[in-house]
Amino acid sequence: MPEVLEILALACTGLYAGYMLAFMSGLMPALKEVDDASFTLVMRTVNRKVPGPLFLVLFLGSLAFPVASFFVEPDGRAGGGTALVGAAAVCALVGHLVTSGGNVPLNNALDSSKGQGDERSARTAFEGRWNALHALRTLLAAAAFVLVAMAVTG
Repeated sequence: MPEVLEILALACTGLYAGYMLAFMSGLMPALKEVDDASFTLVMRTVNRKVPGPLFLVLFLGSLAFPVASFFVEPDGRAGGGTALVGAAAVCALVGHLVTSGGNVPLNNALDSSKGQGDERSARTAFEGRWNALHALRTLLAAAAFVLVAMAVTG
């Protein structure tokens, strides 16, 4: 029977992967259709609004709960992780590194370009690279979820 940490890992990795997928499959394709000024306005606004409490719970929980589940056995002793949960934690960690080392700096650069009057250049410097990094972190988030699900159901 799955333990509490595994259930929390499953919930956070699943919800986080779904959130990332919604961005990749819905928001970003929609924004591809708008003009440069609209694109940069929406992305700057999204980048300010996303790091709210719910997102932070999912973002942090999608890494913390697989790590905790890996290191804590059901009876509370250290070393209880499975290879699947460990692999999920690695996927989550790499995804978080992509976010903090790639997407966040691009978000900051886009925000810094506000008011400089060249929205086309700002978009060009941001969109392609951000989408590629986002696709990578979405894939990693989905992999983490699948691995936790396999551990919980296996």
